[in-house]
Amino acid sequence: QVQLVESGGGLVQPGGSLRLSCAPSGLNLDYYAAGWFRQVPGKEREAVCISSGHGSTYCADSVMGRFTISRDNAKNTVYLQMNNLKPEDTAVYYCALGYWTKAHGRPVPSQFDSWGRGTQVTVSS
Repeated sequence: QVQLVESGGGLVQPGGSLRLSCAPSGLNLDYYAAGWFRQVPGKEREAVCISSGHGSTYCADSVMGRFTISRDNAKNTVYLQMNNLKPEDTAVYYCALGYWTKAHGRPVPSQFDSWGRGTQVTVSS
């Protein structure tokens, strides 16, 4: 069974930075789209940034220019660098693996079949 080990969440002041990491066990990240969704209570889970693994990436308009997704294939790990964090970025962030390409448009949860447990990111002064 695939397990996604997430790390890097926490409490940060507005304008601060965090880096989330996700390392899947039991499979090679190279063959999958990977990235991050987030969810707040009462709202649907939304894609934050996704990497297709074939050179395409997606980041939501709300995080464009502040968040960057990257992969380290040698470490079989995907990262989300989050800079200039805002209170509205507060959410539980979930790592996800699945099948997505840019041709699919905006990523949706149904395209991803492996999920991490989630890590809380809180942006507050």
